[in-house]
Amino acid sequence: MNRTSEKKAFLNDCLTYGLVIFAFAIVQVLVNGGAVSSLFKGLLVPLCTYAILAVSLNLVVGISGELSLGHAGFMCVGAFSSALFTNLMAGKLPGGLDFVLAVLIGALVAAFFGFLIGIPVLRLQGDYLAIVTLAFGEIVKNIINALYLGVDAKGVHVSLKDTAALKLEAGGKILIKGAQGITGTPRLSTFLAGIILLLLSLFIVQNLIRSRTGRAIMAIRDNEIAAESVGLHVTRYKLLAFTISAALAGVGGVLYAHNLSTLQALPKNFGYNMSIAILVFVVMGGIGNMRGSVIAAVVLTALPELLRGLSDFRMLIYAVVLILMMLFTSAPSFIQYRERLFSGFRKPGKQA
Repeated sequence: MNRTSEKKAFLNDCLTYGLVIFAFAIVQVLVNGGAVSSLFKGLLVPLCTYAILAVSLNLVVGISGELSLGHAGFMCVGAFSSALFTNLMAGKLPGGLDFVLAVLIGALVAAFFGFLIGIPVLRLQGDYLAIVTLAFGEIVKNIINALYLGVDAKGVHVSLKDTAALKLEAGGKILIKGAQGITGTPRLSTFLAGIILLLLSLFIVQNLIRSRTGRAIMAIRDNEIAAESVGLHVTRYKLLAFTISAALAGVGGVLYAHNLSTLQALPKNFGYNMSIAILVFVVMGGIGNMRGSVIAAVVLTALPELLRGLSDFRMLIYAVVLILMMLFTSAPSFIQYRERLFSGFRKPGKQA
């Protein structure tokens, strides 16, 4: 990569960070001015969560070229592991430190599962990889729904039957109550924390892409046989991208878990529909386009709520927006028109 390309990539990354910071500033002004409804305020943290998930999945789908449908599983692992930690440490750590440690724990646990699953799974390709990762997400959700976990003076107790089977001593605490999940999780997630984590996720992914490792991952995506012939360790690079993606999904799960007082492994929260929704954000924003993933996640998450007043036409308008976004980002004729439009804006500057 020559200096001109590096400068262009750096400016493109800065533009992405700038858009996120600008959006944060605008929303803060509107919130402080009382121009934002309570419904939209409740969407601010989920918007950041889904943007982080879209960026993390784009690392696998767009940069590594692998189709994964188990992203909700990594999100679920990060959410529950961090919620367990904050429930155990409630009131024992200074303010803010518990959330920082929860983010680290959620990321590390999700990365561990990503590494563990990636070793056998990344030897598969195409539909087979998608099916196996989808199965992983469903297995994680179902195990948590059947799990009862408590702690007392003797240590940790686990059961797959009911709370009575835990046999806790007096003063013991039940942490996971099967399908009821985890209750009493401190609501530590804020819009500012979400923006910081989103910027951090973008920084990690975009710097990975610009690095030598990122170029190796993209070379494997473009032609695996050619990349292997020049000495690139295909499985190692794929596993690295998959593990980092899982870790960032875990961060999104931490943000999601600490925005709720009760965390349950419901199908709508951590099921395959969630994994497909995240994949839709990636495809709509443009595969390999991190800025597009953020924009698509924000638009497609906020739009149904903003159109809630149009009860009869809400989903119709949502479907039309989906089609238009898909055409704008993927249709060859729209791409050519977009390039001509942007080149028209650049010409006057060049002539000047």
